[in-house]
Amino acid sequence: MADKRFVLVTSTGCIEWAPARYKRDDIGIIRVRLTFKGVEYEEGPQLDPVKFYQEQETIENPKDNLPSTAIPNMEKVRKQFDELYEKGYRELIIIAISSGLGGTYNALRLVSEDYESKMKITVIDSRITAFNEGLLAIKAADLVKQGVPTEQIVKEIEWIKARQEFLGVDGKLDYLIYNGRLKGGKAFMGKMLNICPVIHFSPEGEVVPLASVRTQTKALHKTCEIIKKIIGDRAPKDYILFHVYTGPSAISELRDIEKEYGIECNHEDVIMSPVSGCHNGPWLAGYEFFPLRRADEPLE
Repeated sequence: MADKRFVLVTSTGCIEWAPARYKRDDIGIIRVRLTFKGVEYEEGPQLDPVKFYQEQETIENPKDNLPSTAIPNMEKVRKQFDELYEKGYRELIIIAISSGLGGTYNALRLVSEDYESKMKITVIDSRITAFNEGLLAIKAADLVKQGVPTEQIVKEIEWIKARQEFLGVDGKLDYLIYNGRLKGGKAFMGKMLNICPVIHFSPEGEVVPLASVRTQTKALHKTCEIIKKIIGDRAPKDYILFHVYTGPSAISELRDIEKEYGIECNHEDVIMSPVSGCHNGPWLAGYEFFPLRRADEPLE
């Protein structure tokens, strides 16, 4: 008889802020921490992202009130593992926020080594964040239900990771500059010239500029051009496409612009969790693209 398996995902996967149909008891949440204005939170329902970004947008002296993030409390992670073991689970699959955004993936991998004699724990670096991360966990949980071996589940996840995409436009550079993502001359010139980068995740899972243009409107046009090429001739049934955002300021403009390109999202918008979006500030809007493998597409 196969060992009982359970899937977990870091809170940055946004399952708790996605449509209600994704609320399920076969996926556990590992909570990343955030400190804002001197108060530490474990990311979850008590830290409402809408209110959080509104506060970021209106706070005085944002440079002096930058949020900071921290890895999950590892003692609480151990407690989660222990409780799952007591319930009879002998294998865990964990989808973690991109290792390019902090130390959570490595911390989970290290603590998992302490359980080698009791449980098989597979920690997967999502190389992304926001709801694409959550969708990877949902995919893994669905495959567990189908009885698919873990080794094949990992291959399926890696296939998606190689083709997934996150595209975002930061309407203002304030938080990117304040938290050091744009430094020195680049920060000064970006501010002076009103440069607006289109950001995405590199194959290594780091946030990098994919294109830089003048003004938010031009950046949103560029984003639509890029996502149109990524979709290509793929049928809507073979991918999930949705708006990702921190605040509402650029979403309405993006919706108007995307009509010119014939782009139609086939999934509801999903806000970024406070941890995954706090370093961008409340002015990010863009897309996440989650490919669905067709029967005619080889896994390897």
